[in-house]
Amino acid sequence: MCRVTNHQTRLPRATSSLALNAFRDGGYIRLLSSCNFSMSQVLECFIFRFNLLLFPLTVKTMALKQVSSNKCFEGFQKVFEHDSTELKCKMKFGIYLPPKAETGKCPVLYWLSGLTCTEQNFITKAGFQQAAAEHGLIVVAPDTSPRGCNIEGEDESWDFGTGAGFYVDATEEPWKTNYRMYSYVRDELPKLINANFPTDPERMSVFGHSMGGHGALILALKNPGKYKSVSAFSPICNPMQCQWGKKALGGYLGSDVSKWEAYDATQLVKSYPDSHLDILIDQGKEDQFLSAGQLLPDNFIAACTERKIPVVFRLQQGYDHSYFFIATFINDHIKHHAKFLNA
Repeated sequence: MCRVTNHQTRLPRATSSLALNAFRDGGYIRLLSSCNFSMSQVLECFIFRFNLLLFPLTVKTMALKQVSSNKCFEGFQKVFEHDSTELKCKMKFGIYLPPKAETGKCPVLYWLSGLTCTEQNFITKAGFQQAAAEHGLIVVAPDTSPRGCNIEGEDESWDFGTGAGFYVDATEEPWKTNYRMYSYVRDELPKLINANFPTDPERMSVFGHSMGGHGALILALKNPGKYKSVSAFSPICNPMQCQWGKKALGGYLGSDVSKWEAYDATQLVKSYPDSHLDILIDQGKEDQFLSAGQLLPDNFIAACTERKIPVVFRLQQGYDHSYFFIATFINDHIKHHAKFLNA
Protein backbone atom coordinates (compact mmCIF):
# COMPACT_ATOMS: atom_id res chain seq x y z
CA MET A 1 0.00 0.00 0.00
CA CYS A 2 1.31 3.41 -0.97
CA ARG A 3 1.01 6.90 0.35
CA VAL A 4 1.94 10.01 -1.61
CA THR A 5 4.35 12.04 0.49
CA ASN A 6 6.33 14.12 -1.99
CA HIS A 7 3.65 15.06 -4.48
CA GLN A 8 0.59 17.26 -4.21
CA THR A 9 -1.91 14.80 -5.74
CA ARG A 10 -3.68 12.67 -3.11
CA LEU A 11 -6.59 10.28 -3.05
CA PRO A 12 -9.79 11.31 -1.23
CA ARG A 13 -8.92 10.63 2.44
CA ALA A 14 -11.87 8.46 3.46
CA THR A 15 -11.51 6.14 0.44
CA SER A 16 -7.77 6.26 -0.18
CA SER A 17 -6.82 2.71 0.89
CA LEU A 18 -9.72 1.08 -0.96
CA ALA A 19 -9.16 3.12 -4.10
CA LEU A 20 -5.43 2.58 -4.09
CA ASN A 21 -5.78 -1.18 -3.78
CA ALA A 22 -8.17 -1.17 -6.71
CA PHE A 23 -5.88 0.91 -8.89
CA ARG A 24 -2.81 -1.13 -8.02
CA ASP A 25 -4.72 -4.27 -9.01
CA GLY A 26 -6.00 -2.62 -12.19
CA GLY A 27 -9.54 -2.98 -10.86
CA TYR A 28 -11.06 0.18 -12.31
CA ILE A 29 -14.43 -1.32 -13.18
CA ARG A 30 -14.72 -3.19 -9.88
CA LEU A 31 -13.86 -0.03 -7.96
CA LEU A 32 -16.35 2.18 -9.78
CA SER A 33 -19.14 -0.36 -9.55
CA SER A 34 -18.68 -1.05 -5.83
CA CYS A 35 -18.18 2.49 -4.52
CA ASN A 36 -20.28 5.63 -4.69
CA PHE A 37 -17.57 8.03 -5.86
CA SER A 38 -18.41 11.47 -7.11
CA MET A 39 -17.10 12.42 -10.56
CA SER A 40 -14.48 14.67 -8.97
CA GLN A 41 -13.22 11.78 -6.83
CA VAL A 42 -13.05 9.48 -9.85
CA LEU A 43 -11.11 12.09 -11.80
CA GLU A 44 -8.75 12.61 -8.89
CA CYS A 45 -8.11 8.87 -8.73
CA PHE A 46 -7.24 8.72 -12.42
CA ILE A 47 -4.92 11.71 -12.00
CA PHE A 48 -3.31 9.93 -9.09
CA ARG A 49 -2.74 6.80 -11.22
CA PHE A 50 -1.32 8.92 -14.04
CA ASN A 51 1.11 10.62 -11.66
CA LEU A 52 2.27 7.25 -10.32
CA LEU A 53 3.21 6.26 -13.86
CA LEU A 54 4.70 9.60 -14.86
CA PHE A 55 6.57 10.47 -11.64
CA PRO A 56 7.46 7.18 -9.93
CA LEU A 57 10.38 8.71 -8.03
CA THR A 58 8.11 11.15 -6.19
CA VAL A 59 6.13 8.41 -4.47
CA LYS A 60 7.17 6.75 -1.21
CA THR A 61 5.80 3.31 -0.32
CA MET A 62 4.91 2.28 3.18
CA ALA A 63 5.45 -1.41 2.38
CA LEU A 64 2.17 -2.66 3.82
CA LYS A 65 1.58 -6.21 2.63
CA GLN A 66 -1.88 -7.66 3.19
CA VAL A 67 -1.62 -11.16 4.66
CA SER A 68 -5.32 -11.95 5.04
CA SER A 69 -8.77 -10.39 4.81
CA ASN A 70 -12.07 -11.78 6.10
CA LYS A 71 -15.48 -10.11 6.05
CA CYS A 72 -16.87 -9.93 9.57
CA PHE A 73 -20.06 -8.16 10.75
CA GLU A 74 -20.15 -6.15 7.50
CA GLY A 75 -16.62 -4.93 8.14
CA PHE A 76 -13.28 -6.59 7.50
CA GLN A 77 -10.78 -8.32 9.76
CA LYS A 78 -7.40 -7.97 8.09
CA VAL A 79 -3.78 -8.79 8.86
CA PHE A 80 -0.88 -6.79 7.43
CA GLU A 81 2.88 -7.13 7.47
CA HIS A 82 5.42 -4.32 7.27
CA ASP A 83 9.09 -3.55 7.82
CA SER A 84 9.44 -1.80 11.16
CA THR A 85 12.03 0.96 11.36
CA GLU A 86 11.81 0.96 15.16
CA LEU A 87 12.25 -2.78 15.64
CA LYS A 88 14.34 -3.45 12.52
CA CYS A 89 12.38 -6.53 11.53
CA LYS A 90 9.14 -7.50 9.83
CA MET A 91 6.07 -7.06 12.00
CA LYS A 92 2.45 -8.13 11.65
CA PHE A 93 -0.67 -6.49 13.03
CA GLY A 94 -4.36 -7.29 12.89
CA ILE A 95 -6.81 -4.52 12.09
CA TYR A 96 -10.59 -4.61 12.17
CA LEU A 97 -12.24 -2.06 9.88
CA PRO A 98 -15.91 -1.51 10.81
CA PRO A 99 -18.53 -0.76 8.14
CA LYS A 100 -18.31 2.94 9.02
CA ALA A 101 -14.70 3.01 7.78
CA GLU A 102 -15.98 2.74 4.20
CA THR A 103 -17.55 6.20 4.40
CA GLY A 104 -15.72 8.19 7.05
CA LYS A 105 -13.00 8.47 9.65
CA CYS A 106 -13.15 6.29 12.76
CA PRO A 107 -11.47 6.36 16.18
CA VAL A 108 -8.83 3.70 16.84
CA LEU A 109 -8.62 1.30 19.76
CA TYR A 110 -5.27 -0.45 20.24
CA TRP A 111 -5.13 -3.90 21.84
CA LEU A 112 -1.92 -5.21 23.42
CA SER A 113 -1.66 -8.97 23.95
CA GLY A 114 0.08 -10.95 26.66
CA LEU A 115 3.06 -13.29 26.94
CA THR A 116 3.59 -15.79 24.08
CA CYS A 117 0.83 -14.23 21.94
CA THR A 118 0.95 -13.00 18.34
CA GLU A 119 -1.52 -10.73 16.54
CA GLN A 120 -3.69 -13.82 15.96
CA ASN A 121 -4.78 -14.59 19.53
CA PHE A 122 -6.98 -11.57 20.03
CA ILE A 123 -8.50 -11.37 16.56
CA THR A 124 -9.49 -15.05 16.53
CA LYS A 125 -10.47 -15.66 20.17
CA ALA A 126 -11.83 -12.49 21.80
CA GLY A 127 -14.98 -12.01 19.70
CA PHE A 128 -14.77 -8.21 19.75
CA GLN A 129 -15.69 -7.54 16.13
CA GLN A 130 -19.47 -7.27 16.49
CA ALA A 131 -19.23 -4.63 19.22
CA ALA A 132 -16.51 -2.76 17.29
CA ALA A 133 -18.75 -2.75 14.22
CA GLU A 134 -21.72 -1.43 16.18
CA HIS A 135 -19.68 1.40 17.76
CA GLY A 136 -17.71 2.26 14.63
CA LEU A 137 -14.26 1.55 16.10
CA ILE A 138 -11.14 0.50 14.22
CA VAL A 139 -9.32 -2.03 16.41
CA VAL A 140 -5.59 -2.69 15.94
CA ALA A 141 -3.76 -5.65 17.49
CA PRO A 142 0.03 -5.78 17.00
CA ASP A 143 2.40 -8.65 17.73
CA THR A 144 4.00 -8.78 21.19
CA SER A 145 7.69 -8.58 20.25
CA PRO A 146 10.17 -8.43 17.41
CA ARG A 147 10.71 -11.79 15.73
CA GLY A 148 13.53 -13.42 13.82
CA CYS A 149 16.21 -10.97 14.93
CA ASN A 150 18.81 -13.74 15.41
CA ILE A 151 19.62 -12.59 18.94
CA GLU A 152 21.26 -15.27 21.03
CA GLY A 153 18.82 -16.50 23.65
CA GLU A 154 15.70 -14.80 22.26
CA ASP A 155 13.82 -18.11 21.96
CA GLU A 156 15.05 -19.82 25.11
CA SER A 157 12.15 -18.94 27.45
CA TRP A 158 8.48 -18.15 27.07
CA ASP A 159 8.51 -15.12 29.38
CA PHE A 160 11.49 -13.25 27.94
CA GLY A 161 12.57 -12.49 24.38
CA THR A 162 10.34 -13.66 21.53
CA GLY A 163 6.67 -13.15 22.41
CA ALA A 164 7.62 -11.22 25.54
CA GLY A 165 8.67 -7.70 24.56
CA PHE A 166 7.00 -6.27 27.69
CA TYR A 167 6.28 -2.96 25.91
CA VAL A 168 9.55 -1.35 27.00
CA ASP A 169 12.44 0.24 25.10
CA ALA A 170 15.41 -1.95 25.99
CA THR A 171 18.66 -0.26 26.95
CA GLU A 172 20.79 -3.38 27.44
CA GLU A 173 22.74 -5.42 24.91
CA PRO A 174 21.88 -7.42 22.92
CA TRP A 175 18.23 -6.31 23.12
CA LYS A 176 18.38 -2.53 22.71
CA THR A 177 18.61 -2.49 18.90
CA ASN A 178 15.38 -4.43 18.29
CA TYR A 179 13.37 -4.63 21.50
CA ARG A 180 11.71 -1.21 21.43
CA MET A 181 8.06 -2.19 21.71
CA TYR A 182 7.13 0.91 23.72
CA SER A 183 8.16 3.29 20.94
CA TYR A 184 6.75 0.96 18.29
CA VAL A 185 3.28 0.93 19.86
CA ARG A 186 3.30 4.58 20.92
CA ASP A 187 4.78 6.16 17.80
CA GLU A 188 5.53 4.04 14.74
CA LEU A 189 2.38 1.91 14.63
CA PRO A 190 -0.12 4.80 15.03
CA LYS A 191 1.69 6.77 12.29
CA LEU A 192 1.46 3.75 10.00
CA ILE A 193 -2.23 3.20 10.80
CA ASN A 194 -3.12 6.88 10.37
CA ALA A 195 -1.30 7.07 7.05
CA ASN A 196 -3.03 4.07 5.52
CA PHE A 197 -6.51 3.83 7.00
CA PRO A 198 -9.48 6.22 7.53
CA THR A 199 -8.69 7.16 11.13
CA ASP A 200 -9.26 10.18 13.32
CA PRO A 201 -5.78 10.62 14.88
CA GLU A 202 -7.21 12.69 17.73
CA ARG A 203 -9.39 9.82 18.98
CA MET A 204 -7.33 6.91 20.24
CA SER A 205 -7.57 4.51 23.20
CA VAL A 206 -5.67 1.48 24.44
CA PHE A 207 -6.40 -1.78 26.27
CA GLY A 208 -4.75 -5.14 26.79
CA HIS A 209 -4.35 -8.40 28.68
CA SER A 210 -1.75 -9.52 31.23
CA MET A 211 1.60 -8.24 29.89
CA GLY A 212 -0.50 -6.24 27.42
CA GLY A 213 -2.59 -4.87 30.26
CA HIS A 214 0.66 -3.64 31.78
CA GLY A 215 1.52 -2.10 28.40
CA ALA A 216 -1.84 -0.35 28.13
CA LEU A 217 -1.62 1.11 31.63
CA ILE A 218 1.92 2.46 31.23
CA LEU A 219 1.15 3.96 27.81
CA ALA A 220 -1.81 5.86 29.24
CA LEU A 221 0.05 6.93 32.37
CA LYS A 222 3.25 8.01 30.58
CA ASN A 223 1.36 10.02 27.96
CA PRO A 224 -1.38 12.10 29.64
CA GLY A 225 -4.05 13.15 27.14
CA LYS A 226 -2.81 10.95 24.29
CA TYR A 227 -5.37 8.21 24.93
CA LYS A 228 -9.03 8.95 25.58
CA SER A 229 -9.45 5.87 27.78
CA VAL A 230 -7.67 2.76 29.04
CA SER A 231 -8.74 -0.67 30.26
CA ALA A 232 -7.15 -4.01 31.02
CA PHE A 233 -7.83 -7.67 31.65
CA SER A 234 -5.67 -9.21 34.40
CA PRO A 235 -2.84 -6.69 34.00
CA ILE A 236 0.65 -7.03 35.48
CA CYS A 237 0.16 -3.98 37.69
CA ASN A 238 3.42 -3.80 39.63
CA PRO A 239 6.15 -5.54 37.59
CA MET A 240 8.95 -4.31 39.87
CA GLN A 241 7.52 -6.59 42.56
CA CYS A 242 6.78 -9.80 40.61
CA GLN A 243 8.98 -12.47 39.05
CA TRP A 244 7.80 -11.88 35.47
CA GLY A 245 8.57 -8.20 35.79
CA LYS A 246 11.91 -8.59 37.53
CA LYS A 247 13.11 -10.95 34.81
CA ALA A 248 11.92 -8.74 31.94
CA LEU A 249 12.87 -5.34 33.36
CA GLY A 250 16.22 -6.61 34.58
CA GLY A 251 17.01 -8.21 31.24
CA TYR A 252 15.90 -5.32 29.06
CA LEU A 253 16.81 -2.34 31.28
CA GLY A 254 19.66 -3.58 33.46
CA SER A 255 20.18 -3.97 37.20
CA ASP A 256 19.45 -0.34 38.18
CA VAL A 257 15.92 -0.70 39.57
CA SER A 258 15.36 3.07 39.46
CA LYS A 259 15.11 2.72 35.67
CA TRP A 260 12.34 0.15 36.07
CA GLU A 261 9.98 2.70 37.60
CA ALA A 262 9.36 4.27 34.17
CA TYR A 263 7.60 1.04 33.12
CA ASP A 264 5.70 0.20 36.30
CA ALA A 265 2.05 1.32 36.41
CA THR A 266 1.92 1.38 40.21
CA GLN A 267 4.92 3.71 40.30
CA LEU A 268 3.76 5.86 37.38
CA VAL A 269 0.31 6.51 38.81
CA LYS A 270 1.89 8.07 41.90
CA SER A 271 3.13 10.97 39.77
CA TYR A 272 0.28 11.14 37.24
CA PRO A 273 -0.45 14.88 36.84
CA ASP A 274 -4.25 14.84 37.22
CA SER A 275 -7.23 12.60 37.86
CA HIS A 276 -8.77 12.79 34.39
CA LEU A 277 -8.29 9.14 33.51
CA ASP A 278 -11.05 6.57 33.82
CA ILE A 279 -9.62 3.08 34.18
CA LEU A 280 -11.52 -0.19 33.85
CA ILE A 281 -9.91 -3.44 35.03
CA ASP A 282 -11.41 -6.92 34.96
CA GLN A 283 -9.67 -9.64 36.96
CA GLY A 284 -10.63 -13.32 37.21
CA LYS A 285 -10.79 -14.48 40.81
CA GLU A 286 -9.58 -17.99 39.87
CA ASP A 287 -6.64 -16.65 37.87
CA GLN A 288 -3.62 -18.80 38.77
CA PHE A 289 -1.26 -15.88 38.16
CA LEU A 290 -3.20 -13.70 40.59
CA SER A 291 -2.69 -16.21 43.39
CA ALA A 292 0.95 -16.63 42.35
CA GLY A 293 1.62 -12.92 42.96
CA GLN A 294 2.40 -12.00 39.35
CA LEU A 295 -0.38 -9.44 38.83
CA LEU A 296 -0.65 -7.47 42.13
CA PRO A 297 -3.74 -5.35 41.34
CA ASP A 298 -4.17 -4.36 45.00
CA ASN A 299 -0.93 -2.37 44.85
CA PHE A 300 -2.13 -0.43 41.82
CA ILE A 301 -5.59 0.23 43.27
CA ALA A 302 -4.05 1.54 46.50
CA ALA A 303 -1.83 3.93 44.54
CA CYS A 304 -4.80 5.14 42.46
CA THR A 305 -6.90 5.66 45.57
CA GLU A 306 -4.15 7.78 47.13
CA ARG A 307 -3.99 9.93 43.98
CA LYS A 308 -7.81 10.03 43.67
CA ILE A 309 -7.69 8.51 40.19
CA PRO A 310 -10.93 6.60 39.51
CA VAL A 311 -10.60 2.88 38.84
CA VAL A 312 -13.44 0.46 38.20
CA PHE A 313 -11.99 -2.86 39.36
CA ARG A 314 -14.18 -5.92 38.89
CA LEU A 315 -13.15 -9.21 40.45
CA GLN A 316 -15.00 -11.82 38.41
CA GLN A 317 -15.98 -14.94 40.35
CA GLY A 318 -14.91 -18.24 38.76
CA TYR A 319 -12.90 -16.80 35.85
CA ASP A 320 -9.25 -17.54 35.06
CA HIS A 321 -6.54 -15.91 32.90
CA SER A 322 -7.70 -17.27 29.54
CA TYR A 323 -9.41 -15.87 26.45
CA PHE A 324 -12.66 -17.46 27.64
CA PHE A 325 -12.54 -14.83 30.38
CA ILE A 326 -11.70 -12.05 27.90
CA ALA A 327 -14.47 -13.09 25.49
CA THR A 328 -17.02 -12.97 28.31
CA PHE A 329 -16.40 -9.31 29.15
CA ILE A 330 -14.94 -7.88 25.93
CA ASN A 331 -18.17 -6.09 25.02
CA ASP A 332 -18.06 -4.17 28.30
CA HIS A 333 -14.58 -2.93 27.43
CA ILE A 334 -15.54 -1.95 23.88
CA LYS A 335 -18.49 -0.01 25.30
CA HIS A 336 -16.22 1.64 27.90
CA HIS A 337 -13.90 2.94 25.18
CA ALA A 338 -16.70 3.89 22.78
CA LYS A 339 -18.14 6.17 25.48
CA PHE A 340 -14.98 8.29 25.35
CA LEU A 341 -13.98 7.83 21.71
CA ASN A 342 -17.41 8.73 20.36
CA ALA A 343 -18.10 11.52 22.83
